[in-house]
Amino acid sequence: MSDALTPENAEAFRTRCREFLDEHATGIHLAGDPDTRGAKRLEAAKVFMQAATGAGLAGLTYPTEYGGQGLDRQHDLIWREEYAKYPSMTNELTISHGMCLPMVAEYGSHEQKSAFMADQISARSVWCQMFSEPDAGSDVASLQTKAERDGDTWVINGQKVWTTLAHVSDYGVIIARTNPDVAKHAGISMFIVPMDAPGIETRAIHQIDGGLHFNEVFFTDVEVPADHLLGELNNGWNMATAMLMYERVAIGTGTTSGISTSLSDGLIEEATKRGTITDPVLRQKLMKLRALETTAALVRMRTRAELQAGKTPGPGGSLTKLNSTAIMDVYRSLSLEIVGPASVAWDDPSGATWQRVAVGSFMGGIAGGTNEIQRNIIGDRVLGLPRDISVDKGVPFNELKLGTQRN
Repeated sequence: MSDALTPENAEAFRTRCREFLDEHATGIHLAGDPDTRGAKRLEAAKVFMQAATGAGLAGLTYPTEYGGQGLDRQHDLIWREEYAKYPSMTNELTISHGMCLPMVAEYGSHEQKSAFMADQISARSVWCQMFSEPDAGSDVASLQTKAERDGDTWVINGQKVWTTLAHVSDYGVIIARTNPDVAKHAGISMFIVPMDAPGIETRAIHQIDGGLHFNEVFFTDVEVPADHLLGELNNGWNMATAMLMYERVAIGTGTTSGISTSLSDGLIEEATKRGTITDPVLRQKLMKLRALETTAALVRMRTRAELQAGKTPGPGGSLTKLNSTAIMDVYRSLSLEIVGPASVAWDDPSGATWQRVAVGSFMGGIAGGTNEIQRNIIGDRVLGLPRDISVDKGVPFNELKLGTQRN
């Protein structure tokens, strides 16, 4: 289709989006249930996406042959602008839709796209990402999980950690070592793994906010079909870098577009209810948060515009991700100041909500690469500053003293 929508067609599509959202984007109501494993939120997201698929409003810019709508980028922009005005229904699909789906769409073979994308778009299948390991967090290239070719299958052995929603995912995208005889960045490949495959064990990680969204995942002689290799053999580091860019965009920009100041709006409403909104110092802090949200929204709009122009996310995605964590730092301290002691000792369920949001906000500075990693990326790839010294550059992986290789 042409990228040029007529004003009449654009308004008709906008009305169609609003009518759908009026009916289906009504918020996720848990009736006080903390939903520690995310199952209820995920189910609500799946119901929403399947309704959107039926209404022709899911996967707007993906080709129709792979389950999308084949529409242009302006349709996607209109959808995001309207969705921003409603309660989010799809936070539990951030990884599945914001990271895994774009990777299959960009790097998957025709057969892989035909097999997986339609169910990904509609959320009939949910996907997770498996990169981090106990000895390979910020330095993911030091991973030790290995995949060895055996006839028509790859056999995977190893461990992943901090895997969000692995316990409810149907598939996972994993990176594993396929050639230990070359430098650590050079011998990695990416695979699509069915999460119900024999030999996979998932264990919940208990979080400080009471949640159990994260998991350890263990692989013992897990057999994956040879055609589940995603992209080229031993090109997994470039693939992982591309996926991390998608991840930082997904975390930093969310699922909506336009100017959004939902955090400051919520705190202004709370301060008004508690009778503290007239405090001039508090008002100044609230306006600082609002200014940060507005600035971040403008950066998100630029990043989204690049995506809609068909560009793979670049290192600028680290800026939006870093912005989002800085905003949450301000929001956390300000929300606790407004709510006061009720945020740590409460009589009604709303106090627990404030507490969970506060302690859960810290993970934003870790997920998708720590704030320090984001600053390194921005300094190196955006500002062109000299890189840190790398003592293992060019050294074959099997000669490095790390993890279980230390002995």
